[in-house]
Amino acid sequence: MRMARTKQNPEFDIEVDGQAYVWRLHRQPQWSSDVAGWRGMAIAVRHTEGQREAVVEFPPGPQPRFGAPQLKPSQIATELVAKAIASAVAAGWEPLSRGKTVAIVVDEAGG
Repeated sequence: MRMARTKQNPEFDIEVDGQAYVWRLHRQPQWSSDVAGWRGMAIAVRHTEGQREAVVEFPPGPQPRFGAPQLKPSQIATELVAKAIASAVAAGWEPLSRGKTVAIVVDEAGG
């Protein structure tokens, strides 16, 4: 079953190491009072043949100026997403297994 693409949460196809995945922007960079301030963006990823998602969290970058437009998924480099997916798999995410969503933290380069 494939979820319909919506304007709010579009999904994008990507291939990493010969495997087909789908990703979407899960969380915009944002201020959070519960984690000591600024949080980076997060993307949600799943294998096209699997259901188990991984949420890959990036560190906060520079704080955007007030009133700046929100980050668009099309502004996120494909290479960054591919590296983050490879890092999630290397960290133990098994995209074709069953189970809860896995949260993985990567560096600003996706590693």
